[in-house]
Amino acid sequence: MTSIKKTDHFYLVDGSGYIFRAYYALPPLSRKSDGLPTGAVSGFCSMLFKLLEDARSDDTKNKPTHFAVIFDSARKNFRNEIYSEYKANRAEAPDDLAPQFEYIRKSVEAFNLPSVELINYEADDLIATYAKKITELGAKVTVISSDKDLMQLVSSKVRLFDPMKSKVIGEKEVIEKFGVKPNQVIDVQSLAGDSSDNIPGVPGIGIKTAAELINKYKTLENLLKKASEIPQNKRRETLISNKDKAMISKQLVTLKNDVPLKHDATDFIIKAINKDKLYNFLRDMEFNRLLSQAISFYGESGNKDLNEKTQARKNDKINTKNYKTISNEKQLDELIQKLNEKSVIAVDTETSSLNPLEANLVGISLCYDAKHSYYIPLEHKEKTELKKNLVLKKLKSILEDTSIKKVGQNIKYDFIIFKNENIELNPIDDTMLLSYTLDAGNNRHNMDTLSELHLGHKSISYKEIVGTGKKQLNFSEVDLKSATEYAAEDADITLRLYELLSERILKEKLEKIYEVFEKPMIKILAKLETSGIKVDDVYLKKLSKKFEERLIKIEKEIYKITGKKFNIGSPKQLGEIIYNELKIAKLKKTKKGSLATSAKILEDLAMTGHKFPNLVLEWRQVSKLKSTYTDALQDHISKKTKRVHTSFLLAATNTGRLASSDPNLQNIPIKTTDGKEIRKAFVADKDSLLISADYNQIEMRILADIADVKELKKAFKNNQDIHSLTASQVFDVPITKVTDDFRRKAKAINFGIIYGITQYGLAKQISVSNEEALNFINSYFKKFPEIKDYMNTTIKTCRKQGFVTNIFGRRIHLRGINDKNFSVRAFQERAAINAPIQGSAADIIRLAMIKIDKIFEKKKKAKMLLQIHDELIFESSKKDETEVKKIVKDAMTSVSSSEHHMFSIPLEVSISSGNNWGEAH
Repeated sequence: MTSIKKTDHFYLVDGSGYIFRAYYALPPLSRKSDGLPTGAVSGFCSMLFKLLEDARSDDTKNKPTHFAVIFDSARKNFRNEIYSEYKANRAEAPDDLAPQFEYIRKSVEAFNLPSVELINYEADDLIATYAKKITELGAKVTVISSDKDLMQLVSSKVRLFDPMKSKVIGEKEVIEKFGVKPNQVIDVQSLAGDSSDNIPGVPGIGIKTAAELINKYKTLENLLKKASEIPQNKRRETLISNKDKAMISKQLVTLKNDVPLKHDATDFIIKAINKDKLYNFLRDMEFNRLLSQAISFYGESGNKDLNEKTQARKNDKINTKNYKTISNEKQLDELIQKLNEKSVIAVDTETSSLNPLEANLVGISLCYDAKHSYYIPLEHKEKTELKKNLVLKKLKSILEDTSIKKVGQNIKYDFIIFKNENIELNPIDDTMLLSYTLDAGNNRHNMDTLSELHLGHKSISYKEIVGTGKKQLNFSEVDLKSATEYAAEDADITLRLYELLSERILKEKLEKIYEVFEKPMIKILAKLETSGIKVDDVYLKKLSKKFEERLIKIEKEIYKITGKKFNIGSPKQLGEIIYNELKIAKLKKTKKGSLATSAKILEDLAMTGHKFPNLVLEWRQVSKLKSTYTDALQDHISKKTKRVHTSFLLAATNTGRLASSDPNLQNIPIKTTDGKEIRKAFVADKDSLLISADYNQIEMRILADIADVKELKKAFKNNQDIHSLTASQVFDVPITKVTDDFRRKAKAINFGIIYGITQYGLAKQISVSNEEALNFINSYFKKFPEIKDYMNTTIKTCRKQGFVTNIFGRRIHLRGINDKNFSVRAFQERAAINAPIQGSAADIIRLAMIKIDKIFEKKKKAKMLLQIHDELIFESSKKDETEVKKIVKDAMTSVSSSEHHMFSIPLEVSISSGNNWGEAH
């Protein structure tokens, strides 16, 4: 080892330690092609890449010259001969981790790094031996680990580094951890033992006491020799009677630094990356994000077959300094000439508000390839020669040209902005929806996430440009240089994402979901948002007052029971009342240690018959309805249109269901009187009425179809009451003898099964014992065995491939389906059962909306205003009511025989009308 120089710096990675850290730090991942678990491999590779990236970029004295990964060879080693119980309490590797060991070793090879392991020795022993030999020759060592067992190696030449926390562990940190210097760590560990490794130590002596003793007596041997002098009786007797355990423990914790090495440390010199080998491995493992980062850092491989078009784009690093501001007509004309030559361009708008109906258009960014992105300021305080009207007039033909595709990120917003300026973006594509189609459940679909995930690029945040709080700027106040970098970057990222994601859509055969179910919704929802729905503000004020009076009445009853006033909305004060004053429940705390007062706790308490929890639950419900709807809706009424314009979110759920915000209209209670009262605030215009069309038992029908449940299908075809049929089957009574109570319980089972209800959940819902509930569920599956088969098959398939599909082929990823935590895994299993059903219902109503929109475009008979889960709301003139109802009902039911899926049972729609939503629902 004479060729080692004093300037050399060795990185020795505790590979075995990092396997487990990676496994437990990251959510479970699996390879889509075959379901192979890959979470630990992914985390391990990311750690290696980051270390190597920093190593090659680092120009400080800590830059490594040599690099090696050290592994344990097997569970048992020479320490088991010293003490047979050593690590005997360690469980076998989890089922989903074991198959990953092979690929972790392959990953080291893919990064062109040496890996070392030796039978009968642990990785720590090899590290100790290499560290000794290297430092004796004057070089430095950084051990990549945070393992306390390796802290005994720390010296002026050896440090530990934890890359997950970016933390260096030197002598100071060791003293903070153990209370002694590194060369005394072994003695402290010998006394304290380690239950995780089954190292006995001396009973009753922990790290703090051990450090105190070693600081006083300097060594373990000296302490044991003078144990009889220790004044504390118990401590003295324990040490004297456990000398053997202390010395055995010392043999176990002392790292061997004289292991017979097979690899010379000079072989650890950092070598150039073999790009073909690395990229092939990352592609094979489907680590797309890491592949993007690797290509961005190392450059494209020499193998042209591997250099896909998308990778070539990613290799063009994003450089915001290259972007240009268009500030005069000549520059604008030159840009338009270039844009006219392209078939795909990215477009993005900068505005004065997040609400597109109230926003002013401040600027437009356009990009036509990775090196050419531009920002056109329209209403900035920093003036240019350009006039807004001139720019829009010149751009209109480009933006409406059907031969040039306009790509945006959440382009619905930009579509509305341009529509306000009398420009109809056409044709369009959306990177947010492409990502949603591909990866629903895997990640978020906002631009910042997608940029980091797919391009390895951290984009400029909006807050960086405009600031926050009182000093926050309107975008029109941002200087043009900063505005250009921010806005043009958005367009640049969007175009890069489009190339990558559109290629994946084709490769993964998901173009139907995107083209049929996602893209058409952009323009339809833009119409709904622009139309809005009229709200009676006078009625809302009255309802708010009514709720306020109810709250006061409930509060009086609560205070009467407690004998004192308190803040009902304060979990802390409410907990004090429940557990310490009324003492109506056994003490329960949250994970953070505060008193538990969740809805579930209160609901369980309510079942005991106490009035107090019921009153609190009612107070919470009324209070929420008042603040969320009757008060808040008044603020959402547009001064311009006198209507409420909710924003529909296309990529907010995993299943394809729409969500809404500002205000959220999806969560108004359906069955309660209060919910109906709130719906009455939504009214029709003069001489018009609202029409509500709602799919009947859509999810039960989908379950019958998807699981091929013969009895249920037969009942639906014969138009039988499905809950009465279920009651008859489960409770073994003739259908004519089914009571209201039987039907209620059967309904709870029917809908509960769809959501993977447990016996405990059912017992609570229908007020029976857990045993009775289990008997009901077992009886249900006995009568409808196809449902049980569907559930088992769905979970099994999801475990293997990491996602489920609905009847149309939409993918819903469930990353936690193989989670090590039982609660997480059970929740994801229930989600896996429900997702194909809920996702199918979501896509059925999308197809209906698309169909109805086309008809209304031609006939101009009515406006679609809202979509609330399985319900559509329309506004129609009174004279067209009958015709509109027929159009809507026919369109919604005809989806059952669409080209995309032939239902084996009919879809039924309830349709009604009224002057307000409450009457129509």
